[in-house]
Amino acid sequence: MATLRAPIEDIVVHSALNDGTLVSLRAITPADEERIRDGIARLSAESRYLRFFSPAPVLPDAVVHRLADVDGHDHIGWGALCAECPDLPAIGAVHAVRHVPGGVAGEFSVAVVDEYHGKGLARMLAAALLIQCLAEDMLTLDVHMLSENDAARRLVKSLGAKWRSESAGVAEYELDVAGGIASLRADRDAPGVEDVFRALAAI
Repeated sequence: MATLRAPIEDIVVHSALNDGTLVSLRAITPADEERIRDGIARLSAESRYLRFFSPAPVLPDAVVHRLADVDGHDHIGWGALCAECPDLPAIGAVHAVRHVPGGVAGEFSVAVVDEYHGKGLARMLAAALLIQCLAEDMLTLDVHMLSENDAARRLVKSLGAKWRSESAGVAEYELDVAGGIASLRADRDAPGVEDVFRALAAI
């Protein structure tokens, strides 16, 4: 099993999006529950629908609690904060949750606040998540998305994910964690992703 140079909770990735917006990426902790709630409220109804299969502006407390209940092993989560905005609001998050505690497979999900779409943030978050997944021996990730979610489909396909099935308006892909990391490493036009690799270099 790979190990990280420093405890994951101590690592903060300082970088910038493609448009120059300053951001900080770090592991999610249970103390982030309110920040997660605020971030979900800032998503458009369409983005909430694509991520949670529901456009409701307020999700049940139990859902928000689960998103914040990150232990760094069976539930891995990374969040992005706007480093140049008042109060450092959450602008994106990515999660991997094991199907079975201690197993090698899990499920992947990602969400980015609408005004930050198309600026490279999802790939930066994915890089951080996949690096930690590999360090924690979570080796494959299932991705379930609404068939109309073109942005998510483009993201996971760019990471090398393989289509498995599609029914009832939901598409399923399987992502090999090591393969996704290799795809991200090969992208020389993503300085933000390179910043993630520098900060989280696994040994």
